[in-house]
Amino acid sequence: MTTTPTTPATPTTPTTPATAAWAEELGREHVTHGFHHPVWHTAAAALAAGERLRDLAVATLRRTVLAHSYWTHEHGQAVAALEEPVLNPGEAWSDRALADAAALGEPGRRLLAHALTARSARPSRAWEKTGRALLDGLGEEPDAVRTRLLSWLDLVGRPRTVPYSDDGSHWADNTYDRYNADALRGLAWLVTLLPAHPDSVRALGALVEHALRKVPSVGPRNPKVANAGVIALSRIDGQDALAQLARLSTRVTYKGTLKQLDTALKARAEALGLSREEIEELAVPDYGFTDVGRGAHTLGDCTAELAVLSGKAVLTWTNTSGKAVKSVPAAVRRDHPDELRELKAAAKDIDKMLTAQAERLDRLFLSRRRWTYAAWRERYLDHPLVGTLSRRLLWTVDGTACGYADGALRTLDDTEVRPEPGAPVEPWHPTGHDPGEVLAWREWLERHAITQPFKQAHREVYLLTDAERTTRVYSNRFAAHVLRQHQFNSLAAARGWNNKLRLCVDDCYPPATRELPEWGLRAEFRVDGIEDGAGADITDSGSYLWLSTDQVRFYPIDAPMHYAHAGSGDYRLDWNQPAVEPIPLADVPPLVLSEVMRDVDLFVGVASVGNDPTWHDGGPEGRFREYWTSYGFGELSQSAETRRALLSRLVPRLAAADRCTVEGRFLHVRGDLHTYKIHLGSGNILISPHDRYLCIVPKGAGPGDAGYLPFEGDRTLSVILSKAMMLARDTEITDPTITSQLG
Repeated sequence: MTTTPTTPATPTTPTTPATAAWAEELGREHVTHGFHHPVWHTAAAALAAGERLRDLAVATLRRTVLAHSYWTHEHGQAVAALEEPVLNPGEAWSDRALADAAALGEPGRRLLAHALTARSARPSRAWEKTGRALLDGLGEEPDAVRTRLLSWLDLVGRPRTVPYSDDGSHWADNTYDRYNADALRGLAWLVTLLPAHPDSVRALGALVEHALRKVPSVGPRNPKVANAGVIALSRIDGQDALAQLARLSTRVTYKGTLKQLDTALKARAEALGLSREEIEELAVPDYGFTDVGRGAHTLGDCTAELAVLSGKAVLTWTNTSGKAVKSVPAAVRRDHPDELRELKAAAKDIDKMLTAQAERLDRLFLSRRRWTYAAWRERYLDHPLVGTLSRRLLWTVDGTACGYADGALRTLDDTEVRPEPGAPVEPWHPTGHDPGEVLAWREWLERHAITQPFKQAHREVYLLTDAERTTRVYSNRFAAHVLRQHQFNSLAAARGWNNKLRLCVDDCYPPATRELPEWGLRAEFRVDGIEDGAGADITDSGSYLWLSTDQVRFYPIDAPMHYAHAGSGDYRLDWNQPAVEPIPLADVPPLVLSEVMRDVDLFVGVASVGNDPTWHDGGPEGRFREYWTSYGFGELSQSAETRRALLSRLVPRLAAADRCTVEGRFLHVRGDLHTYKIHLGSGNILISPHDRYLCIVPKGAGPGDAGYLPFEGDRTLSVILSKAMMLARDTEITDPTITSQLG
């Protein structure tokens, strides 16, 4: 392109019918064009003739220059001179913003143009000063301005209003327009220049999460937008913003944004003279609850109760006559729309926060956190929200194991515990406790019908094996498995491990590691990429689809890191690093060993191709058939053994108890057509008596009518119970993909 709107130039190719055909391309939406594409000549000709390019054409040219800015400065200057439209159309949020700006006139346009200049890591004072002036210049009250800006942010992530034309970039419709992304950063910062409000905090938190959602072949949608959202939250005072930062810190796995969150929380902690852990505890809001997990709200003559039931926020209503009703009373919809919207938003916030807090509590076992009884009671047991989780857990109070039931802390024999305010409190863990005591606590939970938010009393304990005593400094307990790399990478990040996606390139990678600063240790889980040499095991972006697993080792936390080639398991130190011996497994604290092994068991149990029912043919070219069979129907892991013990207790209570028995590695289910064997590790199914494979792909499986479960979070257990309930009534199955296999 050799022209700008202000300095026309003669097109480098004459106007011909072919060029006219390319003119149609100016009305189509593409991700980018090559710089040698004829459409550039057509655009130059149109501008030289004084014509205005279509908005979609401008959008494509802008994205092209951003994607290939290193090619030519000339094109960049020409495109930069195209001032209209101020944003690229085609996204739901940008379309709304453009429409609103048009209604506001020049002040609205100038505000969007200023948002587009947010290209630095954080806003400067000059940028903020200009932003404040532009916000004031809109001529609206701050509340109205905030509502307008948040209405734009609420549309981020909606499907594109103008899908891209098919040019091979099938992933592009799920990404942000690169040109508009800077404007999103600017809008996040502009929101912080308005009076603080819970809606602003919610919108910024949602923006961070959506910007980090992964797109196949791309990765996170836009980490820069996510980071801008974190910076915006860090600049808002009050508990709402602090709570959002703390919640995101438990959910975000992208390292760059996680670092931003860590920096923000540490800054708040230092300002208040508290530790990072204390900030996370004190940041949890009460959501207006007047009791643990419960709060009433009067709206005119009606009452709304927002409560946490079975780990979820539930909103119930009482109408003007005092009668409980299922739906929102008409009087509330008519007279209190703002309060109703806030209650519904609070319910969604509570669900997100409960998930985040459960994950934080699950990480306490390795944190070595201790509290005085008075502080723990305030921050945990009696906290309006956290109390709904901590009252379902076991604790060691002044050396005595206890749980909460019937309004008080109680021991195994239900004796009430009444400690002094300064008595120490720490989370209870089954490691180091007699198996009989652990079993007794499991029975205590069942007796009181307590469902724990995650495995605690039923938590697996991984003891040192004879094989590990022989190998001494490494464990092969979870070696020689085949994992889906991207699923493993997500799980590792969620559990606090550092891992890099392995690309099929001539490069070296460290093992997956988990740092344990409280113990002065670093755990390593060694993995390698798998490829067939023909590229079938590689994604479009060049990353391995699958990994093979190897050793687990422990080192001092400051020991130099080992590296291995992307496709090789030979881990070595850099040439100038001194050798450091791994720590003997017998010297690793039992709690640390157990928790690290439990993580690795989780990685294998979830990400292994062996538990994928569609891989019964062994995957590509049948190369993994032997592994799939050995894993899918082989010996049980520690987590599967825990599942087996639990099912032995649950089966007699099932609605189909007379048709189900636990035998060895399987749950046997007697249907009317066949008898089935469900493997307790993978959930895979065999039809007796000839062990014919039955492929059932779970779809949002739940426990069905399994009744009481002692803990949440074991999806494989839910899948097994769901399959068992269905197969016990196999004559009622109507899904043709299943019935075709039952003949």
